[in-house]
Amino acid sequence: MNFALAQLPLKLNLRDDSIFDNFFVGDNLQLMTILKNFIVRQSEQFIYCYGESGVGRTHLLQACCHAMSENNQAVFYLPLSHHADFSPEIFDALENLDCVFIDDVDAIVGNRVWEEALFYFYNRARENNVSLLVSANFLPQQLNCLLPDLQSRLAWGLTVAIKNLSDEEKIKTLQMRAQLRGFDLSDEVGRYLIHRYSRNMGNLILVLEKLDQASLAAKRRITIPFIKTLNISLNETC
Repeated sequence: MNFALAQLPLKLNLRDDSIFDNFFVGDNLQLMTILKNFIVRQSEQFIYCYGESGVGRTHLLQACCHAMSENNQAVFYLPLSHHADFSPEIFDALENLDCVFIDDVDAIVGNRVWEEALFYFYNRARENNVSLLVSANFLPQQLNCLLPDLQSRLAWGLTVAIKNLSDEEKIKTLQMRAQLRGFDLSDEVGRYLIHRYSRNMGNLILVLEKLDQASLAAKRRITIPFIKTLNISLNETC
Protein backbone atom coordinates (compact mmCIF):
# COMPACT_ATOMS: atom_id res chain seq x y z
CA MET A 1 0.00 0.00 0.00
CA ASN A 2 1.73 3.16 -1.17
CA PHE A 3 -1.19 5.51 -1.71
CA ALA A 4 0.29 8.02 0.70
CA LEU A 5 2.86 9.53 -1.65
CA ALA A 6 0.12 10.56 -4.07
CA GLN A 7 -2.23 12.17 -1.60
CA LEU A 8 -0.68 15.59 -1.15
CA PRO A 9 -0.85 18.47 -3.65
CA LEU A 10 1.75 18.19 -6.39
CA LYS A 11 3.97 20.94 -5.00
CA LEU A 12 4.36 18.96 -1.78
CA ASN A 13 5.56 15.75 -3.40
CA LEU A 14 8.98 14.35 -2.59
CA ARG A 15 11.96 15.73 -4.48
CA ASP A 16 13.53 13.06 -6.67
CA ASP A 17 17.01 14.22 -5.65
CA SER A 18 16.40 13.95 -1.89
CA ILE A 19 18.36 10.74 -1.39
CA PHE A 20 21.12 9.55 0.92
CA ASP A 21 23.73 9.39 -1.83
CA ASN A 22 23.81 13.15 -2.39
CA PHE A 23 23.69 14.22 1.28
CA PHE A 24 27.09 15.44 2.48
CA VAL A 25 27.46 13.76 5.86
CA GLY A 26 30.05 15.97 7.56
CA ASP A 27 29.72 15.49 11.33
CA ASN A 28 26.42 13.60 10.94
CA LEU A 29 27.84 10.09 10.58
CA GLN A 30 26.15 8.83 13.76
CA LEU A 31 22.85 10.37 12.66
CA MET A 32 23.10 8.65 9.28
CA THR A 33 23.64 5.31 11.01
CA ILE A 34 20.58 5.92 13.17
CA LEU A 35 18.43 6.82 10.16
CA LYS A 36 19.57 3.84 8.10
CA ASN A 37 18.67 1.58 11.01
CA PHE A 38 15.35 3.39 11.27
CA ILE A 39 14.34 2.69 7.67
CA VAL A 40 14.80 -1.04 8.23
CA ARG A 41 12.91 -0.66 11.53
CA GLN A 42 15.84 -1.69 13.70
CA SER A 43 15.96 1.39 15.90
CA GLU A 44 13.67 3.51 18.06
CA GLN A 45 10.02 3.63 17.01
CA PHE A 46 10.00 7.43 17.35
CA ILE A 47 12.88 9.70 16.32
CA TYR A 48 12.86 13.49 16.59
CA CYS A 49 15.48 15.35 14.49
CA TYR A 50 16.18 19.00 15.04
CA GLY A 51 18.45 21.63 13.53
CA GLU A 52 18.43 25.12 12.10
CA SER A 53 17.02 25.91 8.69
CA GLY A 54 19.23 24.66 5.88
CA VAL A 55 20.96 21.77 7.68
CA GLY A 56 19.08 19.18 5.61
CA ARG A 57 16.15 18.13 7.78
CA THR A 58 13.73 17.90 4.86
CA HIS A 59 16.32 16.22 2.65
CA LEU A 60 16.92 13.47 5.21
CA LEU A 61 13.24 12.87 5.94
CA GLN A 62 12.51 12.58 2.23
CA ALA A 63 15.54 10.33 1.71
CA CYS A 64 14.21 7.97 4.38
CA CYS A 65 10.77 8.14 2.81
CA HIS A 66 12.17 7.24 -0.62
CA ALA A 67 14.17 4.35 0.83
CA MET A 68 11.23 2.85 2.74
CA SER A 69 8.87 3.29 -0.21
CA GLU A 70 11.32 1.43 -2.46
CA ASN A 71 11.23 -1.41 0.07
CA ASN A 72 7.42 -1.56 -0.30
CA GLN A 73 6.75 0.05 3.06
CA ALA A 74 3.56 2.10 3.37
CA VAL A 75 4.81 5.60 4.13
CA PHE A 76 3.54 9.17 4.33
CA TYR A 77 5.51 12.43 4.21
CA LEU A 78 3.72 15.38 5.82
CA PRO A 79 5.36 18.85 5.62
CA LEU A 80 3.60 20.88 8.29
CA SER A 81 5.18 24.08 6.98
CA HIS A 82 2.41 23.77 4.35
CA HIS A 83 -0.38 22.91 6.79
CA ALA A 84 -2.52 25.76 5.42
CA ASP A 85 -2.97 23.66 2.27
CA PHE A 86 -4.83 20.88 4.07
CA SER A 87 -6.71 20.23 7.32
CA PRO A 88 -5.90 18.41 10.59
CA GLU A 89 -8.03 15.52 9.34
CA ILE A 90 -5.00 14.54 7.27
CA PHE A 91 -3.85 12.59 10.34
CA ASP A 92 -6.92 10.36 10.15
CA ALA A 93 -5.99 6.73 9.48
CA LEU A 94 -2.26 7.39 9.19
CA GLU A 95 -1.85 4.90 12.02
CA ASN A 96 -2.54 2.18 9.44
CA LEU A 97 0.78 2.87 7.69
CA ASP A 98 4.26 1.54 8.44
CA CYS A 99 5.94 4.89 8.87
CA VAL A 100 4.99 8.57 8.92
CA PHE A 101 7.44 11.44 8.37
CA ILE A 102 6.34 14.74 9.92
CA ASP A 103 8.46 17.69 8.77
CA ASP A 104 8.60 21.14 10.43
CA VAL A 105 6.41 20.18 13.37
CA ASP A 106 7.09 23.54 15.00
CA ALA A 107 5.00 25.17 12.24
CA ILE A 108 1.75 24.13 13.94
CA VAL A 109 2.82 24.86 17.53
CA GLY A 110 0.41 27.39 19.02
CA ASN A 111 -2.54 26.16 16.93
CA ARG A 112 -4.70 24.16 19.33
CA VAL A 113 -6.67 22.30 16.66
CA TRP A 114 -3.51 21.12 14.93
CA GLU A 115 -1.77 20.33 18.20
CA GLU A 116 -4.70 18.17 19.33
CA ALA A 117 -4.78 16.32 15.99
CA LEU A 118 -1.05 15.59 16.23
CA PHE A 119 -1.34 14.56 19.88
CA TYR A 120 -4.07 12.01 19.22
CA PHE A 121 -2.21 10.71 16.19
CA TYR A 122 0.90 10.13 18.31
CA ASN A 123 -1.17 8.02 20.69
CA ARG A 124 -2.65 5.97 17.85
CA ALA A 125 0.77 5.55 16.25
CA ARG A 126 2.20 4.14 19.46
CA GLU A 127 -0.68 1.71 19.86
CA ASN A 128 -0.30 0.48 16.26
CA ASN A 129 3.51 0.31 16.26
CA VAL A 130 3.83 2.96 13.54
CA SER A 131 7.35 4.36 13.14
CA LEU A 132 7.57 8.15 13.30
CA LEU A 133 10.37 10.44 12.13
CA VAL A 134 9.72 14.05 13.09
CA SER A 135 11.72 17.22 12.39
CA ALA A 136 11.77 20.71 13.86
CA ASN A 137 14.06 23.68 14.35
CA PHE A 138 14.31 23.19 18.10
CA LEU A 139 14.44 20.57 20.82
CA PRO A 140 11.02 19.33 22.00
CA GLN A 141 11.58 21.07 25.35
CA GLN A 142 12.03 24.40 23.54
CA LEU A 143 8.69 24.29 21.73
CA ASN A 144 5.96 26.45 23.23
CA CYS A 145 3.17 23.92 22.82
CA LEU A 146 -0.29 24.83 24.08
CA LEU A 147 -0.73 21.18 25.05
CA PRO A 148 1.93 20.05 27.55
CA ASP A 149 1.04 16.45 26.75
CA LEU A 150 1.96 16.99 23.09
CA GLN A 151 5.33 18.36 24.14
CA SER A 152 5.94 15.20 26.15
CA ARG A 153 4.86 13.02 23.20
CA LEU A 154 7.37 14.76 20.94
CA ALA A 155 10.10 13.83 23.42
CA TRP A 156 9.23 10.12 23.23
CA GLY A 157 11.94 7.98 21.72
CA LEU A 158 15.27 9.30 20.48
CA THR A 159 16.10 12.99 19.96
CA VAL A 160 19.03 13.72 17.63
CA ALA A 161 20.62 16.90 16.32
CA ILE A 162 21.44 17.50 12.66
CA LYS A 163 24.75 19.33 12.70
CA ASN A 164 25.52 22.17 10.34
CA LEU A 165 28.32 21.99 7.80
CA SER A 166 31.41 24.16 7.84
CA ASP A 167 31.94 26.57 4.94
CA GLU A 168 34.45 24.18 3.37
CA GLU A 169 31.99 21.30 3.67
CA LYS A 170 29.30 23.44 2.05
CA ILE A 171 31.62 24.06 -0.90
CA LYS A 172 32.26 20.31 -1.15
CA THR A 173 28.49 19.73 -1.06
CA LEU A 174 27.98 22.17 -3.93
CA GLN A 175 30.77 20.48 -5.88
CA MET A 176 29.23 17.06 -5.29
CA ARG A 177 25.83 18.32 -6.46
CA ALA A 178 27.44 19.97 -9.50
CA GLN A 179 29.14 16.72 -10.49
CA LEU A 180 25.83 14.89 -10.20
CA ARG A 181 24.39 17.47 -12.60
CA GLY A 182 27.26 16.89 -15.02
CA PHE A 183 29.61 19.83 -14.49
CA ASP A 184 32.55 20.86 -12.32
CA LEU A 185 32.42 23.70 -9.80
CA SER A 186 35.74 25.28 -8.89
CA ASP A 187 36.77 26.08 -5.32
CA GLU A 188 36.85 29.76 -6.30
CA VAL A 189 33.24 29.73 -7.51
CA GLY A 190 32.17 27.74 -4.45
CA ARG A 191 33.73 30.31 -2.11
CA TYR A 192 32.09 33.12 -4.07
CA LEU A 193 28.66 31.52 -3.72
CA ILE A 194 28.81 31.02 0.03
CA HIS A 195 29.97 34.61 0.55
CA ARG A 196 27.64 36.17 -2.03
CA TYR A 197 24.51 34.28 -0.99
CA SER A 198 22.96 32.98 2.22
CA ARG A 199 24.95 30.17 3.88
CA ASN A 200 21.69 28.26 4.14
CA MET A 201 22.49 25.03 2.28
CA GLY A 202 18.99 24.73 0.84
CA ASN A 203 19.26 28.19 -0.72
CA LEU A 204 22.75 27.47 -2.04
CA ILE A 205 21.56 24.31 -3.80
CA LEU A 206 18.67 26.21 -5.39
CA VAL A 207 21.14 28.86 -6.58
CA LEU A 208 23.28 26.08 -8.05
CA GLU A 209 20.28 24.69 -9.92
CA LYS A 210 19.53 28.13 -11.39
CA LEU A 211 23.16 28.55 -12.39
CA ASP A 212 23.12 25.18 -14.14
CA GLN A 213 19.97 26.12 -16.06
CA ALA A 214 21.43 29.51 -17.05
CA SER A 215 24.73 27.92 -18.06
CA LEU A 216 23.00 25.42 -20.32
CA ALA A 217 20.86 28.13 -21.89
CA ALA A 218 23.83 30.43 -22.52
CA LYS A 219 26.21 27.58 -23.36
CA ARG A 220 28.76 29.07 -20.99
CA ARG A 221 30.81 27.65 -18.13
CA ILE A 222 29.88 28.69 -14.61
CA THR A 223 32.47 31.29 -13.65
CA ILE A 224 32.34 34.27 -11.32
CA PRO A 225 32.02 36.78 -14.22
CA PHE A 226 29.16 34.70 -15.65
CA ILE A 227 27.41 34.57 -12.25
CA LYS A 228 27.69 38.36 -11.96
CA THR A 229 25.84 38.79 -15.25
CA LEU A 230 22.86 36.80 -13.96
CA ASN A 231 22.07 38.77 -10.82
CA ILE A 232 20.32 35.84 -9.14
CA SER A 233 18.65 37.02 -5.95
CA LEU A 234 17.82 35.00 -2.85
CA ASN A 235 14.21 36.12 -3.14
CA GLU A 236 13.99 34.07 -6.32
CA THR A 237 15.33 30.95 -4.67
CA CYS A 238 13.79 30.83 -1.22
